[in-house]
Amino acid sequence: MSNASVSEFDALLVLSFGGPEGPADVRPFLENVVRGRGVPPERLDAVEEHYQHFGGVSPLNARNREIIAAVRERIDVPVYFGNRNWHPMVEETVAEMARDGVRRALVFATSAYGGYSACRQYHEDIARARKAVGDGAPELVKIRLFFDHPLFVAANADAVRAARATLPADLRDAARIVFTAHSVPVAADAAAGPPGDGGHRYSRQVAEAARLVAAELGAEEHDVVWQSRSGPPQVPWLEPDIVDHIDALHARGVRAVVVAPIGFVSDHVEVIWDLDTEARERAEELGMGFVRAGTAGPDPRFADMVAELVAEHLHDAAPRSLGAVAADGSTVNGVPCAVDCCRPAQRPVRPG
Repeated sequence: MSNASVSEFDALLVLSFGGPEGPADVRPFLENVVRGRGVPPERLDAVEEHYQHFGGVSPLNARNREIIAAVRERIDVPVYFGNRNWHPMVEETVAEMARDGVRRALVFATSAYGGYSACRQYHEDIARARKAVGDGAPELVKIRLFFDHPLFVAANADAVRAARATLPADLRDAARIVFTAHSVPVAADAAAGPPGDGGHRYSRQVAEAARLVAAELGAEEHDVVWQSRSGPPQVPWLEPDIVDHIDALHARGVRAVVVAPIGFVSDHVEVIWDLDTEARERAEELGMGFVRAGTAGPDPRFADMVAELVAEHLHDAAPRSLGAVAADGSTVNGVPCAVDCCRPAQRPVRPG
């Protein structure tokens, strides 16, 4: 049992994106995701087909419950589970916490990065849930980001090693490592970060995580690409797309790829459709070897990391980071998660 508990905090809330757990859940879940963003119904129709391809079930909630079970073994305060877009909804969970007498809790959001959807929107979720509960709502304090935490990096590196080992022997050494993360509008990424930070917090942190994992692997070269674009074609999003990049690698004579979803903590439809289905099928059409690395969430070190982050916050322990050190001696990520650190130029559209 970890020493990651202290009397001034009553609980930990694991806060995530949410996902449907049956065919009837899919459409209302997607409508929750895009509410107020003007996404055309035909786009939702296309994304709904992806979910129905897997029986209308996203693996995300199940993976989060597994993470929570592992975290409960490592810390000494109750652990609650809430989602932004599907049950258990965060409003319902915070109301439950209030009924249980929780007065002050930490919040672990299942995203390693800054940016609007990855960070700031979780602050909005927290504020909305507390407002819904009213005066009895517990204080909720979001734990910092973890893209450069040594345990996150190690778990991702071992996932790449394990995936690469499944390729035919004659392809392993030549396989290109390609890291992927969810694309966002270019304008939103450019605006992400506190004043004076230079913006691009999301894409910079994804690139830094990929660099750290590649260094752990001893890889001299790697690529960072994007997936799951969902906005209108006239709005620029981060590129290149993973499928387009596979085409480009094939044109260069690359014979195999190891795709590592560094931007995702756990498998969900955007991983098992966009990578395991679309990207894999394109590589097979081109005669390229293709393997997808696992996400970090199922690795026991991920739960260890959550316990460390809790202990770091509660006991004022020094944050562990593999990232670059700034002139003042701080790391890229060794700071609290600030409410306004990822205010975007516009809200990105993310329907699935």
